[in-house]
Formats: sequence, C-alpha cells, structure tokens
Amino acid sequence: MEDLIKRAAQDLAEAKNVAALTGAGISVESGIPPFRGKGGLWEKIDPMEYAHIDAFMRDPVKVWNVLIKEMKDIVDQAQPNAAHKGLVRLEKLGKLKTIITQNVDGLHQLAGSTDVIEFHGNFAWQRCMDCDRRLKTRNVDMSQIPPHCECGGIFRPDCVFFGELIPPQHLSRSQLAAAQCDVMLVIGTSAVVQPASYIPVISKEAGARVIEINPERTPLTGAVSDYLITGKAGEVTGRIVAELERLL
Repeated sequence: MEDLIKRAAQDLAEAKNVAALTGAGISVESGIPPFRGKGGLWEKIDPMEYAHIDAFMRDPVKVWNVLIKEMKDIVDQAQPNAAHKGLVRLEKLGKLKTIITQNVDGLHQLAGSTDVIEFHGNFAWQRCMDCDRRLKTRNVDMSQIPPHCECGGIFRPDCVFFGELIPPQHLSRSQLAAAQCDVMLVIGTSAVVQPASYIPVISKEAGARVIEINPERTPLTGAVSDYLITGKAGEVTGRIVAELERLL
C-alpha cells in the first residue's frame, strides 16, 4: 500500500484540477451506516415502502417515524472524520476544486469544503412542502410528527427520494467538473448507482487519472480506475495528504 500512497501523492502533486466523487463509505467512520450492502439500512427496511416519494406523500407520519427520525438522530451526532478533513486540506492546498457526493449527511460542508455538489440533496436540512422554507434538521421541533412549518406545511428532508429526479443542474455541473479535472478521486462508493457511477468514466475518457480508495474492489476497479488503494477512507486519505504535503 505504501507505494500506492506515494503514487497517489505524486499524481496529486502534479495535478492542477482535482475532483472527488464520494459515497457512503467516506461517512461510515463518522458513524453513519450505508444504505446499501451488508449492514446497510435497506437490509432493515424496504426503501420502496419508506424512502419513495409516493410513500411519503401517502403516509408522512409513517415515513417520519420509521426512517427520518432515525436518520435525524444519526446525522445530528455525526462529525467529519479524517477523510472529510483530508479533502478540505486538499482544497486549501489548491488542488481539489469540486466534490461530487452521493451522501446526504452534509459532513463535507461541516468539515469546511466549499464546493460540494450533492446528487441526492442534503438530510442536514428540512424543507417546507408549502412555502419552501428551509430549516436545519437539528433545529426541527419533533414534538409533532410530521413536523410542521410556521405556515402550517409539512417539513420533508431536502434530499431526493426514490421516484424523484436528481436536480438537472447538479448533474450538468458534475459532468462538467468530471470532464475538466486531471485527477478524479473516487472514495467510498460502490459505483453501482447511476448516474453517479458514470462520473469517473467521464473523467477517464477526458484523459484524467482516476484514483480509487475503497475497502474492496468495485465495477470501476481495473476497468476505469488507474489503481485501487484498499483501506478505510479516513486512514488512506490522511496518509495521501500527509505524503502530498511532504512533496509540496
């Protein structure tokens, strides 16, 4: 692994425009369980019953009680880990320009990253379905379920439910960032969910170096990524950034 750490640091040292695609794996070390895979939330509950927009519209009380309250408790307590902080350091070093994330926890912004494109929105905020007022999730009054806005409307997470479209401006900005970067970091994503999984392909086809940091192989490994550094996101990212700072 040490050789790959040094290789990644060298690639970043030579890069002028770095983009990152992050998934649930980057937030596991912050205590946020993944949705998919072993131990994931979708093993416990049916996403079509609790995470589809039709299910929310049909019975918001049920969705709030089973899914959103649990997510609120988790997100309220979560703090950025070494991987989030490492990406902030990359930005401050003038390397990282844009983060494209599949996560809804808001930890990249909490860590200090300034340009974060959230494919699936952000669970750290709630939005009134009537007046569009936004309120931080941690400030939502949970004495009534579902919580209501001052206008009387129901609050919903400011994220994308199943059955809803990814905001087109997020998709177009992500594609542009992927096409313009010279290094793409892929951290903690299984690379099976479209359209996020296609983002590294855009970078590769545009001539960028694609560096993958994941605990195990993914569909990108050996096909799209130039190399895979196997390990936990926080540990690997921290070591790469430390080596990069030594080079600069």
